[in-house]
Amino acid sequence: MAACKIHPTAVIGSGARLGNDVAVGAYCLIGDEVEIGDQCVLHGHVTLEGPAIIGPENEFYPHCAIGGRSQDLKYTGEPTFLKIGSGNTFREFVTVHRGTSPGESTTVGNGGCFLAYCHIAHDCVVGDGVIFSNNGTLAGHVNIADNAILGGLSAIHQFCRVGRHALTGGCSKIVQDVPPFMIADGNPARVRGVNSVGLQRHNFPEGQIRALKEAYKTIYKRNLNVAAAISELKESNAAKETNHPVNELIAFVEASQRGIIH
Repeated sequence: MAACKIHPTAVIGSGARLGNDVAVGAYCLIGDEVEIGDQCVLHGHVTLEGPAIIGPENEFYPHCAIGGRSQDLKYTGEPTFLKIGSGNTFREFVTVHRGTSPGESTTVGNGGCFLAYCHIAHDCVVGDGVIFSNNGTLAGHVNIADNAILGGLSAIHQFCRVGRHALTGGCSKIVQDVPPFMIADGNPARVRGVNSVGLQRHNFPEGQIRALKEAYKTIYKRNLNVAAAISELKESNAAKETNHPVNELIAFVEASQRGIIH
């Protein structure tokens, strides 16, 4: 605990491991099986439970409850885990739960921003650079890819996937997969178009954005079934380019188990 700043009212388990320059505020609770990386900040009334490994430079605002046991009714106390990367911000009342099956983990990547009251349930995998607006909620086994954005009050059904650079509108009900680069909005949600602004902000070339817009039209506007639309996309010039995002879109749709949002 070298160079840590720990408020005298904080309760830290004897088995907890804190890195350098960790700040622990008033009335925080840190469990025995929690490992915290360098330069993390815990504002007052934060609860961290484990087993959990938390990387460096994460910031936890008041009343976060991180690393609690799975709410899955099948869970009976087996050893499960939480792994959090670096540089994330967890605002007030965010909750993140460990995995359910023995040895399984909930995983959060790097550089995410989780606004107040967000929930990440058991066995979720959350990528890098994501933004969850207030009350963004994941059921169990959800996969959120890098740079996805959840609008406020979005709710994601268990086992769904949200692709890279996708965006959900506020109050959206997501019960199937959201393909990468798309905007989904509504209750029930529908795909409304390509996340052009988000792609521009991440420096995607204009040619790639135009190709994704054409792919969107093929899948959603031409009255083709999904198989026919994907077959046609595979013949497009964009799909013949190595590492083109249209190929990522095709692969995502083909791998879907729940089907994609229409």
